[in-house]
Amino acid sequence: MRFTVDRDVLADAIAWISRAVPARPPVPVLSGVLMEATDAGSVRVASFDYEVSARGEFAADVDEAGTVLVSGRLLREIAQALPHKPVTFVLEGSKVAVTCGASRFTLATMPVDQYPALPEMPEQSGTVDGAKLQAAVSQVTSAASRDETLPILTGVRMEIEGSNISLLATDRYRLALRELPWKPSHSDISAVALVKAKTLLDTSKALGAGDVTVALSSGQGVDLVGFEAGGLLTTSLLMDGDYPPVRKLFPDSSPITAVVKTTDLIEATKRVSLVAERNSSVRLSFSAGEVVLDAGQSEDAQASEALECVLDGDDITVAFNPHYLIDGLSAISAEYVQLGFTQETKPVVFIGREGADGDLVDNFRYLLVPIRITG
Repeated sequence: MRFTVDRDVLADAIAWISRAVPARPPVPVLSGVLMEATDAGSVRVASFDYEVSARGEFAADVDEAGTVLVSGRLLREIAQALPHKPVTFVLEGSKVAVTCGASRFTLATMPVDQYPALPEMPEQSGTVDGAKLQAAVSQVTSAASRDETLPILTGVRMEIEGSNISLLATDRYRLALRELPWKPSHSDISAVALVKAKTLLDTSKALGAGDVTVALSSGQGVDLVGFEAGGLLTTSLLMDGDYPPVRKLFPDSSPITAVVKTTDLIEATKRVSLVAERNSSVRLSFSAGEVVLDAGQSEDAQASEALECVLDGDDITVAFNPHYLIDGLSAISAEYVQLGFTQETKPVVFIGREGADGDLVDNFRYLLVPIRITG
């Protein structure tokens, strides 16, 4: 095998596939990156950890076709460190020589025949705008659980109905729902898939802003999802288990609503929470024309701040985990946020609003459970 490629092209491709190289591989060959130089003047690269696969292809000057398996971690670090000059790969016996300008590295190869077969990309289900997908995934994944003792809640539930995709995530204390349009291959498509939140977030960021092809395999049930854009392809096994019926947690109506400028509420929460002790809350007291935030129950430090708000309904006071509150508010792109209340102890719905009296931006909703106020 012998080929030459631009350094930046190589670095981008290796950065993409390195995401599926496991930090602690169950077998040594999974720590490798598979590289196949073809007579057609391209190089295919791939990685796999039995759960997620990543593949890419780039143009290169191929003098001799061949396939090698080399350390993914070393190759990524080398590709990032090389000078901005053409890079030449040459297979020399059981080693690969990597030359770039005055730099030369030699990498040991691993047995290609021991590398597992990569999963096939499922049949295309439709396409979605990459920028919209990335924004939607970023909004909902903040609500996904990080607790591996409840693995099903570390995923994002994708619900596909016709030309609409709904993304849901929850950690039991908060719930995020984002809906976005897409172009399905079949107008009557209906599918549900549960994807690890980290996998979905990393993939959406890496694929960029162009059209992204989404592919779901089906049989007894959907068990594999694939994404492809710009020559980059990834597949992931779907998570098993029954996701809780979280949609019904959103109330049908909110008898009390308050509208506040989103950025003002974020900044005020950050300031008053400076005196909030660990696991303590920030209280929000809503009355006609204003909301007062306060935190700090000890004699050492307290903080409060008042903001303008438009309240429709009775006065109400609620308390939130400040980090969860900031996460939800930061995910709202609208200038204003509407908080919908039923009771002081019931979950509160956050929806973006274009202007204090403007239309609701209801494609994203965030539900946050308040903390019980004592004393």
